[in-house]
Amino acid sequence: MSDDGLIIHALRPVSHDLGGFKVHRTLPHKQRTMVGPFVFFDQMGPAHLPPGDGIDVRPHPHINLSTVTYLFAGAIDHRDSLGTFRTIEPGAVNLMTAGTGIVHSERSPAAARAPGPELSGIQTWLALPDGKEEIAPAFEHVPAADMPVITGGGASARVIMGSLWGATSPVTAHADTIYADVGLDPGASIPIDAAADERAVYLAAGDAALDGLPLEPMVLYVLRPGTAATLRSAGGARVMLCGGGAFATPRHVWWNFVSSSRDRIRAAREDWKAGRFPTVPGDDMESIPIPQVPNTVSYP
Repeated sequence: MSDDGLIIHALRPVSHDLGGFKVHRTLPHKQRTMVGPFVFFDQMGPAHLPPGDGIDVRPHPHINLSTVTYLFAGAIDHRDSLGTFRTIEPGAVNLMTAGTGIVHSERSPAAARAPGPELSGIQTWLALPDGKEEIAPAFEHVPAADMPVITGGGASARVIMGSLWGATSPVTAHADTIYADVGLDPGASIPIDAAADERAVYLAAGDAALDGLPLEPMVLYVLRPGTAATLRSAGGARVMLCGGGAFATPRHVWWNFVSSSRDRIRAAREDWKAGRFPTVPGDDMESIPIPQVPNTVSYP
């Protein structure tokens, strides 16, 4: 499936059990570190946690990247060292730009814990481009109502970032980026054009085929540059499309740090150990320590 003229990589996930729910990670991967600016791609859930439970991702740091949180179901409270507090719900976008360094936490809202919260969605990291890695930290929330949605012929597509199918997302893109949430009714189809340097499709739910090639769930399919295709579903599907401009300079990933410089990552590790990162107002009583062996690393 890796050399049929359309697909150049089929990146199968590594799954991690985080206690009550699983994440399925397809980037970074041994076969490939990036697709456009995307350097990390996680599907969270789907999961329904027990009553009284919730997700509690304690404060942790990032540098030289933007995180993009996008939910299919459930809600997450975001807090960061800029003093931001924002609850994200399905269809909205949280874009957090780390730049020189930021710390944040992600927890289930208190109101959702009593019945047992749902959790389903995609979290991605986008490397910041050359010349912008050390920009000032920032946070941006765009509600679902402000996101462009293209519909027709049983297909719908929310343009999360960039410009696709004649619509442009209001979400800030620091590099050339495309990102969309595509829903297909049974029998529906949508074209995937060849405009971006690098593109990938990911079947999050249901069934779908690309030019007749069946897609496996939770696999990130990297498309051959310059090829157009048609995405179609027999029984209904939800598919993510991501990509953008190719980076000229490689990016390194170690734990929550992304950079073009290994020395910068080593410095960030020492800064976190020494307590030199800022704290998160309203959530500064605990944090995630540097792991001995992180789950997320880049590959040479």
